[in-house]
Amino acid sequence: MRPDTPAENVDHTAEAARLERTAGLYPEDAEALLLQAAAHLELAGDRPAATTLYDRLLSSPESLDNPHLIRALKASNLWEYGHEAEARAIIEGLRAAAPRDPAPWVIIAEALESHDELEAAEAAFSEGARLLLTDVSEPPYSTHPLLFGRHRVRRMLGAAHDEWDHLADTLHSSPVSLDELHDPKRVWSLGSDNPAELAAEISRLRAELGTYREALSRPFPVAVLHWPAPELAELLAAYPTLEAEYPSHEQHLKTIEASLRELSASGTANLGIVTGTVPSYEAFAASEGTSPADGDLLPQYATTLAARGRAVAWPPQRGAACWCGSGKSYGSCHGLGT
Repeated sequence: MRPDTPAENVDHTAEAARLERTAGLYPEDAEALLLQAAAHLELAGDRPAATTLYDRLLSSPESLDNPHLIRALKASNLWEYGHEAEARAIIEGLRAAAPRDPAPWVIIAEALESHDELEAAEAAFSEGARLLLTDVSEPPYSTHPLLFGRHRVRRMLGAAHDEWDHLADTLHSSPVSLDELHDPKRVWSLGSDNPAELAAEISRLRAELGTYREALSRPFPVAVLHWPAPELAELLAAYPTLEAEYPSHEQHLKTIEASLRELSASGTANLGIVTGTVPSYEAFAASEGTSPADGDLLPQYATTLAARGRAVAWPPQRGAACWCGSGKSYGSCHGLGT
């Protein structure tokens, strides 16, 4: 979500302006683009302008995909330039709303943590974990930062490991354990005169950097393309050659679920579903200089939608509606048998 390029290498103000212009050209992607623009403004130090963008999104007459995420980002940003009371009020409102997305929980908990509110940060991390991970056999990729952040704060508080801390240890893939990375005494190693301590800290920093790079290499989900029934009918009426890809809508839905389960079984994390529309697909084909009838364009279209922030995480959270749009819960629809 937030660009990590150092300010000295990027004109973040100019990049934010470019993203705002792009959002005007592609209103269907405005939410994702304006969130990126706000992040650039934060990096440029223009936090009031970033707040203006968050407010612009929240006051939009269009329905938002991630209103809780926007409010969490706004709260974090406000606190950084002296609006603590308003930030706290937003955070309390978010906790009461209990969003079913891990990202807002992580952002508000990290905001509390960065201002030395460790007990409150631990409470926020734990609330999110209880809401999203109770009775979940395999935590979705998107919830990993929730568990890792909770582990880090509890380590700083000196709390004994519990079930979710052990789960975080299991999910962590670095050769250096979370206990070692989150050791509150680590900061003293950097000032040590002992070569062995310095070497150990360099090893820990390398492990952290490797984990960070791995996360950056997957900035958006590996996404499978979903066509609602009316859109698929319109697509096939306009481009009959695509019938080879989509023999029927029912088979299309079965193929999506089977493909995602196969990817998950092979160890691929961070999976998602993007929903296509015919006008959007035709515009994408035109931008690529390719006919929409070319089936090879479909995976590229899915990846582009995911990169624009249009992916919905798979599998859905416990109790959430099925991705297919049936109105049933995932567990009683395409999630049967999981």
